Amino acid sequence: MLDELVELSAAPSRRRAVHAEYATPRRAVAHWVLLVAVLGVLTLALGLQTISSSVGEPGTVEPEAAVPVPAPSGGGAVIVRDGDHLAGVALPERTVALTFDDGPDPVWTAKVLEVLAREHVPATFFVVGSRAVEDPALIRKIVAGGHEVGDHTWSHADLATVPSWRANLELSLGQLGLAGSAGVSTSLLRPPYSSSPRALDAAQLRAVERATDAGYLVVLTDRDSEDWRRPGVEQIVANGGPTGTDGEVVLLHDGGGDRAETVAALPGLIEKYRAAGYRFTTVSDGLGLAGGANRPAETLPSLQGRVLGVAVHASSWLVVVMAWSMLIFGALTMIRTVMVVALARRHVRVSARRVAGPESLPPVSVLVPAYNESVGIERSVRSLVASNYPDLEVIVIDDGSTDGTGDVVESLGLAGVRLVRQANAGKAAALRAGTAAASHDVLVMLDGDTVFEPDTIRLLVQALRDPAVGAVSGNTKVGNRAGLLGRWQHLEYVSGFNLDRRLQDLLGCITTVPGAAGAFRRQAVEEAGGLSSETLAEDTDLTMAILRAGYTVVHEERARAWTEAPGSVNDLWRQRYRWSYGTMQSMWKHRRAVLDSTTSGRRLGWIGIPYLVFFQVLMPLVAPAIDLFALYGLLTGNAGPVLAVWLGFAVLQMAVTAYGLHLDGETLRPMWSQPLQQVFYRQLIYLVVIQSIASAVAGVRLPWHKLHRSGEVVVRA
Repeated sequence: MLDELVELSAAPSRRRAVHAEYATPRRAVAHWVLLVAVLGVLTLALGLQTISSSVGEPGTVEPEAAVPVPAPSGGGAVIVRDGDHLAGVALPERTVALTFDDGPDPVWTAKVLEVLAREHVPATFFVVGSRAVEDPALIRKIVAGGHEVGDHTWSHADLATVPSWRANLELSLGQLGLAGSAGVSTSLLRPPYSSSPRALDAAQLRAVERATDAGYLVVLTDRDSEDWRRPGVEQIVANGGPTGTDGEVVLLHDGGGDRAETVAALPGLIEKYRAAGYRFTTVSDGLGLAGGANRPAETLPSLQGRVLGVAVHASSWLVVVMAWSMLIFGALTMIRTVMVVALARRHVRVSARRVAGPESLPPVSVLVPAYNESVGIERSVRSLVASNYPDLEVIVIDDGSTDGTGDVVESLGLAGVRLVRQANAGKAAALRAGTAAASHDVLVMLDGDTVFEPDTIRLLVQALRDPAVGAVSGNTKVGNRAGLLGRWQHLEYVSGFNLDRRLQDLLGCITTVPGAAGAFRRQAVEEAGGLSSETLAEDTDLTMAILRAGYTVVHEERARAWTEAPGSVNDLWRQRYRWSYGTMQSMWKHRRAVLDSTTSGRRLGWIGIPYLVFFQVLMPLVAPAIDLFALYGLLTGNAGPVLAVWLGFAVLQMAVTAYGLHLDGETLRPMWSQPLQQVFYRQLIYLVVIQSIASAVAGVRLPWHKLHRSGEVVVRA
């Protein structure tokens, strides 16, 4: 499909209408569906990562002091529903169930299982679902070892403090985690941050009631080893050991942190219970539950659990990739910003040296391609005639206009101005016709809506004194800045396009001499193959071809040209859509520049094109995800860091803009609109690029977009 990007042929047989190149494009919606789907997947991934993130470190967060309420009747540690009230069921005398929370952990759970196997002791493991799907083999090993598993929620959430919908989700996902990892379901639940029935407060009791209503046996504790405090091996044994002959449910941990003390204390604890004549059992076996608490999961929950496991792994990978992408692009943006600012002043000195010394005033042919430019063509042509350049011919190429553009030019009757009429064939064809009609070897090209200052041409051609220079880029200025959209584009031209060209000039890799203002050596244009209709960005295509022909391209910021920027969002979208699409066509067409032997060709292939790929293709693709991650940070308790980063970049961007305005001799007054530019305008441009990329990959043939003109170009001193 990519080869089709450069096949926008100018052959008449392919043009089905007189103004086909200016027609409205076929609109495609598939890529917008794809974009929404991708952002939806990212949102789901972030949501899954959020709910999979443990609340604090499991097993290390001590519950806040609360006012206890009367414990369920019966006094046992296992809470069940008995009619309309709760009852506590105890294990039989001299029966002990060792229970482990917060796993599985690949290190500590494995070590606990080794001790239990050596001592021939069964146990009950209350498993965090999100950890279970990360290590399903370990869950299967627990079950295969004769142990049983219980639900410890999906993310170790405090069921007493989360909303009811979140509590239900925690329990359901916890079950799916077990079903997907080991193919089992469980009727046992231990709420995180719980201890004995006597320590329940009102909120915890309500959470226990909801769990028993859902059919769970809620397993609390008789003996808390407090191993999560890491008090030392002897203290863990003392805390968890027997004090009489009552049945005991003992709380230990195999996850949530360093459990070396737990593993070391386990043999001593087992020995202490054996010495007291206790029998080791699982919770369900101690209660005499027929068939136990674990049963094979049904087919659908097992499948759902496996899908959930895949989604957790994929979302984790995706979040990591996006985090690294943000880091990489953030670093590249910072490097680019530093280089642009650091080298801009140097470019001022380099550019000044180019125009120093005796002037070179060769004869110049000015080419003005025009299609339906009747609104602004008179002002444009008069600005050229008013130039202080001594030997100048102006050639206006009317590309099949239907609004009387050619008639306007003829009616002016200006000396040195020639009109060439042709059937509509596109801007590149118009420039080819103008080049053929030109009398001189220095060509200056500008759009039909552009106004030159009196010394613009004189300044443009000075750099061509160096025979190695094939083209010179002028400084394009926005002439219609009255509205907010105009101000945003003005700031973009100053701090983006023109500062970028200064940097690219010093690096020898200017990729675009803008159609609004450029001077060319005819020989360089001919050696580059002339103006091509194979792309929609004929200016970028020609510039790259001139570089590959062995010439250098430079930027002259004093040669100012005032152009009319799009005055509506729709026109801006259409303009940037064409620019972005044409730039990608040009990059693909000149992709073999990496193999060019000329210095300028290598700079294009090794610096210029990668620069465009990173900052005009990949960056817009990543930008919506970056914004989504930033919004995610704001909504998940990371507002401080997110706002700090955003404000840091905003301040940096404003400083760069102010510097660019200073270099261009512009007032700082429009900068008040820049914060709004970051919120709205940047997103719009990114979406345009995304649409262009999708169209390019899909092989959509994009026609030329003719923009509306108002003629409201103000030349500012």
